Amino acid sequence: MKYKKTMGCICGGLLLGAFLYWQNNGLMLTKMTYKGEIPESFDGYKILQVADLQNKVFGKEQEPLIRKIEQSCPDIIVMTGDLLDRHEGRTDVDSAMDFIKEIVNIAPVYFVSGNHEHQSGEWERLSEELVDAGVTVLNNGKSIIERNGETITLLGLADKKVNPYYDKMLHTLMAGQEESFNVLLSHRPELFETYVKENIDLAFTGHAHGGQIVIPFLRQGIFAPHQGFFPKYTEGMHEKDGTVMVVSRGLGNSSFPFRIFNRPELVEVTLEKE
Repeated sequence: MKYKKTMGCICGGLLLGAFLYWQNNGLMLTKMTYKGEIPESFDGYKILQVADLQNKVFGKEQEPLIRKIEQSCPDIIVMTGDLLDRHEGRTDVDSAMDFIKEIVNIAPVYFVSGNHEHQSGEWERLSEELVDAGVTVLNNGKSIIERNGETITLLGLADKKVNPYYDKMLHTLMAGQEESFNVLLSHRPELFETYVKENIDLAFTGHAHGGQIVIPFLRQGIFAPHQGFFPKYTEGMHEKDGTVMVVSRGLGNSSFPFRIFNRPELVEVTLEKE
């Protein structure tokens, strides 16, 4: 009897370990479609979002992650912060840049900071190396993307951790862009109402880690930073008054080491003209 109990515990432990490993490493590519008043030339334009990697490593030298990005064949890659992890002993700029140097060969990369970049104390070094690698850093900036004579505008906000006048900065960035189709890169989904107020067309955010632990069937996350328990914005598309916000579940973990019913994801959004 004792032998059977022991074997049962061992098998249960192995199954639990395998489940937790899969939940934290079973990488997904989540495909979405944005339908709206986009320029004709951008119909079918594909945007791939990378969020909250936080120095996590997938396989050998990020090969599974890089392969997933290649399979998407994106027109651009947008990164919405927390490439680094701020915790002592886990911040690794070199490995983060090794990943960046691979994906800049797939498509143009645009980046905005998350709170972990600034809390790590490595933002100055990271931002310089990102630019040197060919990444467009859009902290409180904008970039015009042209295709067949038509354009869309990419806007980017530095994380609120170092951007206390967030709403005013976004208002300034939007000046003169009201008639353009605009895409916002921001780390924070909890500021959705600010994006709606400024008439952003499409926003990409992360930060919520999918709610970390998700109640099955309900798809309700338990906790997210700056949203607290049972957060509203943890994944998927959210729409209000013409503004659509995409929230990525992200790739890595931080303070809590496990994802449960919440596998890491890359998000692919294809623009479709209505």
